[in-house]
Amino acid sequence: MRVLSGRPASKPRPLAIEASRRAAAAAPTRSAWGLISLSIAAGLVFWTSRALPQEAKAPANPPGGTEGAATAQGTPTETQQPIRKLVEVVNVPVSVLTRQGQPVIDLAKTDFQVFENGQLQTIKYFYRGTRPPLRVGLVLDTSNSARMQISFEKDAATEFIFNMLQGTDSKNQVFLQTFDSTSSIIQDFTNDPQGLNEKVRGLKAGGGKALYDAIFFACQEKMLKLGQPENMRRVLVVVSDGLDFHSEHTLDEAVSMARRAETVIYTIGNAAYGYDNPGDKVMSRLSEETGGAAYFPLEVSPGADLGTGYLSHGQIGDTSQNKGLGASTGIYSAQRLIHLADSLEAISNELIEQYSLGYTPTNPSMDGTYRNIRVVAMRKNVQVRAKPGYFAMSEEAR
Repeated sequence: MRVLSGRPASKPRPLAIEASRRAAAAAPTRSAWGLISLSIAAGLVFWTSRALPQEAKAPANPPGGTEGAATAQGTPTETQQPIRKLVEVVNVPVSVLTRQGQPVIDLAKTDFQVFENGQLQTIKYFYRGTRPPLRVGLVLDTSNSARMQISFEKDAATEFIFNMLQGTDSKNQVFLQTFDSTSSIIQDFTNDPQGLNEKVRGLKAGGGKALYDAIFFACQEKMLKLGQPENMRRVLVVVSDGLDFHSEHTLDEAVSMARRAETVIYTIGNAAYGYDNPGDKVMSRLSEETGGAAYFPLEVSPGADLGTGYLSHGQIGDTSQNKGLGASTGIYSAQRLIHLADSLEAISNELIEQYSLGYTPTNPSMDGTYRNIRVVAMRKNVQVRAKPGYFAMSEEAR
């Protein structure tokens, strides 16, 4: 799914973002540094899943996907314990959204259908509103092409981290990874927001770009090595323009490794408005083929700026002026900050309001093959996001 603004309408706006909105409306010449930061709502999620052995190999682009489904708050309806039977039960976390991107939270088990390789399955377990710990990798593009956007990335990362790790007893953990021509783990998994944000503030942009290697590395070295993810969900949030010039791995290999590691990827494009960016297709594929979503907040047309007269139609067509305005001064920077906040808030809302479906496959053979999963909701005008499949691997073979 491709989202331009990702703005949820149901939650109160954070004060910092409301201040940016007021500033954007009343002060067209105010500099971007005064638009301090963004704040997003974040939450825990439920993902009871299965770790995949490194020798198993996913098809580069297995068929199948997800379509209409929905979510609801509550507790397990058939069991009060997390599902732990790795061989007998397949667990599928599911997000259900309206066409406007708002979570649908009032569905029951009977509102869902699950298909494995085209065969209808019987849903045995149904959870809603459960929130086990979350393991998040924040992967930031610090290549040369990110120089004009690095300040936005830092602001977004700082607020995102504090919201994910708020509370002294937080069971969530986040690691920070940057990439240019190589990938670097700046901070391993931690639940210390202050220490993590100190690392974020020290980031600088410069160097080549190897996005596919960064995804492959994060999934193989961090997510896959977590072991059995019975009580956690694995998520990567990747901020980049989607371009790649130096990777040894291919896009297919990056997607396959994410599937092996049972990792959902949410992507946020940082290409400025006015560019015909081929990397957008890459960002969309990374998210769609792993069960996440792609957001492009900085590509939203600055219509409000035209209303104030701050940007002329000629400036809209001049990408060099446009890029400078977006990165340094003026109301366009304020709106970019707001759109970026909206995207991250939408990701947080989706992670919080999820269902989990469990079924025993009609095909009991644990033969190591990749099985496609499709989830359908018995409600019109909704969209469903769920993992696209899994590897049928016995516990002994893991």
